[in-house]
Amino acid sequence: MPRLVRARLARLAQANFASMKCVVALALALTAQATAGDSRFTTLVAALKAAGLVDALSGDGPFTVFAPTDDAFAALPAGTVESLLLPENLTTLQDILKYHVVPAKVLSTDLSLNQKAPTLEGSDVTVTSLDPVKINESEVIQADVMASNGVIHVIDAVLMPPSDEEPTKGPTAMEESDSAGRASLAVAAAAAVAYVL
Repeated sequence: MPRLVRARLARLAQANFASMKCVVALALALTAQATAGDSRFTTLVAALKAAGLVDALSGDGPFTVFAPTDDAFAALPAGTVESLLLPENLTTLQDILKYHVVPAKVLSTDLSLNQKAPTLEGSDVTVTSLDPVKINESEVIQADVMASNGVIHVIDAVLMPPSDEEPTKGPTAMEESDSAGRASLAVAAAAAVAYVL
């Protein structure tokens, strides 16, 4: 992550230290004692503030939060975090963050393989492995961090909600056939590439 972006995120996170501790306590205000002093969540805290979700998610709960670390955010494709923090992407950022929150207290001992849980975003997350525990494809690297209004599971990758958009498919080679009824090699290759994308 570029130094300028990292500095901006750090400033956002430090702008209100008391509020930050509340959010870090697992992200959505799960209580400061849960992760007090834990600096692994600077990007998550900054994203929650930018999305305006700190107050909205600081209720009594119970909540289960799958909290991606700074390393998880850093592993996203270049420019992703920066783009999500832009005002025009507020709704997308909110959806991604809400996809990390289940409106119930779910401990690791409560999980079963292929179990689905609805998130605040509206889509389900799925338990895809029990050893190690994985939510979708993200591994739980620290489970059952208890907080006064729920539980936190630290994860190693950012969860992305499913997309409603169908992938765009290109024309088939037959649809692009020439007047003799044969598709050129270039059109067939382009159709194959477009279909895969």
